[in-house]
Amino acid sequence: MAHQRYILILGIAALISWLAFYLVINKLDPFASTGLALALFFVSLFFALTSTFSVIGFYIRVWVNKNEIYYDHINVSLRQAILLTLITLGCLLFQLLSVLTWWSGLLLIAAVTMIEFYLVAKD
Repeated sequence: MAHQRYILILGIAALISWLAFYLVINKLDPFASTGLALALFFVSLFFALTSTFSVIGFYIRVWVNKNEIYYDHINVSLRQAILLTLITLGCLLFQLLSVLTWWSGLLLIAAVTMIEFYLVAKD
């Protein structure tokens, strides 16, 4: 039952984060306050994507594995959600700097994949 409360809180956080991201997109002028608008864009998108990916990852893990160890699913899905969000934001940052190419995106994915392999091997 505790995992359901965690997922509910994470789902509410996702909704609030997506609302914050929507407000940043629609209410802030990036030409007037470039630094603040950009920082709020990346922070709100980080929390929105992390919470959304975490909930989706948790339910995929429960559906595929069908075992009762929910806390392992929660920890792994949150870790992988953060890493997937870092890939997404890294590619957005590369695009903002006009340095995103297909191989720089693949290098970013490879680097985050190696971090995930290290964390899995550590456990």
